[in-house]
Amino acid sequence: MGRKDRYVVMGNPIAHSKSPQIHAQFAEQTGEALTYERMLVPLDGFAAAMRALIDGGAKGANVTVPFKQQAHALATALTERAGAAGAVNTLSFHGKVILGDNTDGAGLTTDIVRNCGIALRGKRILLLGAGGAARGVLSPLLHHEPSELVLANRSVDKAELLAQRFAADGKVAVSEYEGLDGRFDVIVNATAASLAGEMPPLAPALFDANTLAYDMMYGAEPTVFMQFAQQHGAMVRDGLGMLIEQAAESFYLWRGVRPDTAPVFAAMRG
Repeated sequence: MGRKDRYVVMGNPIAHSKSPQIHAQFAEQTGEALTYERMLVPLDGFAAAMRALIDGGAKGANVTVPFKQQAHALATALTERAGAAGAVNTLSFHGKVILGDNTDGAGLTTDIVRNCGIALRGKRILLLGAGGAARGVLSPLLHHEPSELVLANRSVDKAELLAQRFAADGKVAVSEYEGLDGRFDVIVNATAASLAGEMPPLAPALFDANTLAYDMMYGAEPTVFMQFAQQHGAMVRDGLGMLIEQAAESFYLWRGVRPDTAPVFAAMRG
């Protein structure tokens, strides 16, 4: 058997990551010869860990919390979407070139449009949060040409800065949570509140039976945000589909082969 190309997912913490199972299924499905493992990186050791990977002959890496902005800074070349996001979740190593990409937005929009069957064009979208997760998906959401995209955050100043950063991609309205009104077609929770079992202070009137409430977090049980949305009639979905779709985009960048995500989603949901 020939040598397998090595890939890792770098983060801290990292034990919870489902990426190794996802990429193992992609590799089996496509016949690609590769290994993929978790790599716990010291909080002050990302640059050294990445250099050791490159020196050891690894072909690429996924990057998760809290290293996406460090990966952006260390990349020697960036894709357009990684440059726009200001964060990198996918690295490809080619000789001395470290190519940084961001597949998060593609993962989110593919899961909503293709897997949920909900078009984003002409829709009223609410994006919650103005941190790294929101920054990674804002441009791809705008590229689908919604009728309105509202960015809500506890700190309106932070949301304003983000809206200005993406002004070239489309108009972004900014609001504090308490100032939101009217119903939305799609509400995406890009805050970290679900990790703490909390949710942003949202009015029930923002949701109805035609609203998709999408939490970028995923877990064994529905998040508090999903439970609240469901109580007020909305359709709900967690971020597992986004995770699998962004992984498929990374796999395609590395291998030039696009895996079928449906059986992987079915297996992991099962």
